Amino acid sequence: MLACDLDGTLLNGTGVLTEATRAALHQAIDSGVEVVFATGRRHSFAWQILAPLDLQPETVLISLNGAITRTFAGEQIHRAGLPVATALLLCRQFSAFRNSLIFTFDRTGPGALVVENLDTLHVRLARWLESNRHEIECVVPLERAFDRGEEPVQAMICGTLPIGLEALAILNAATADAEHLRHGISIHRTEYAARDLSIVDLMPHGCSKGSAIARLATGRGIQPSEIIAIGDNMNDAEMLAYAGHAVVMENAPPELLAMAAENDWMVTGSNEENGAANAILRMLERMQPARSRNIPAPVLAD
Repeated sequence: MLACDLDGTLLNGTGVLTEATRAALHQAIDSGVEVVFATGRRHSFAWQILAPLDLQPETVLISLNGAITRTFAGEQIHRAGLPVATALLLCRQFSAFRNSLIFTFDRTGPGALVVENLDTLHVRLARWLESNRHEIECVVPLERAFDRGEEPVQAMICGTLPIGLEALAILNAATADAEHLRHGISIHRTEYAARDLSIVDLMPHGCSKGSAIARLATGRGIQPSEIIAIGDNMNDAEMLAYAGHAVVMENAPPELLAMAAENDWMVTGSNEENGAANAILRMLERMQPARSRNIPAPVLAD
């Protein structure tokens, strides 16, 4: 199994899958490797980027940092929700960050993304906002988004790097509410220093790309030693740690590069240099000698 992150990994700085990356992914599939995509993006948003690859409908896409696992055809494999009580507590805990707080629901169309104010987000996430505007709904106060009792699948705080640090400090505070949240949610960070952008994802308890890959691989009878994972940010850390063969992009933040050095993970070129494609081809080359000695390749269940 090959588990690939999207942004900063398979996608270059302009959000494009290069021809070299497309070719490497198809070569992996032709070699009998199951390619799985794992992203912090929503399923519908990520699928639009991946659709031109013309992969099989049963190809698996893990979205929202592990909250949802579906095939390209829309078959649901796993879904986790954030309890409404937890969502309301997040609204209370992050009252000072309401202009940066976004809730995601497992639906399409208006209301898939709920915010209280668009102005601040437009300054910080202009490209994201324009791409998702048709699915964003403003709700004031934000708590009203949960009046129908529907569970969100994700909350996130988007802002500058200092705002991300402040949000984490609130979660790590020595208060009863903060402790309750720490035990009831999973927290994932994505940082882009060059853009002064921090995304703190607040997920259902136990959700991560790593747990989603582990669940999927176990169901297929695939061992961690038979998994290659490629990522570029801290929200990929659990996935990289689970895989028997971890690859970190050169454009990763220093913290993840330090983890790579500590754990002897491979570091490949940047996403502007087809680093993921090169790593995939290197891994496929390593598989060939074993096969030429008539050692059976891992059998991937349907």
